[in-house]
Amino acid sequence: MRAMTIGAVLFALWPMLGQAEEWRALDGGAIKAALEGRSLNYGDASQNFAAGGVTVYSADQPSTGQWRVDGDQFCSQWPPSDSWSCYDVEAKEGALRFIGADGAVTQGTYME
Repeated sequence: MRAMTIGAVLFALWPMLGQAEEWRALDGGAIKAALEGRSLNYGDASQNFAAGGVTVYSADQPSTGQWRVDGDQFCSQWPPSDSWSCYDVEAKEGALRFIGADGAVTQGTYME
């Protein structure tokens, strides 16, 4: 009887358990909230997103650029180029991933 009860509870919770692992697309407001004043670790590099729109990417040596939210995308610009590149952003349990127009994915985890 107890096994049936546990099984019924797990069956009822299964859809929610699956959703906890799914990537979810972020809209513009959620992208800003997810990045502003935060830092991400990419394994061999890290990136800080200041509230004023400055971003610092640190690998071998730091590189400073600009970031903004345009519609429902994260956009960045890195000197000496003056062009902006934009990405869709998805979130999942302490991680974000940026998806380029070509489908390339960069994933980072929050640094606390």
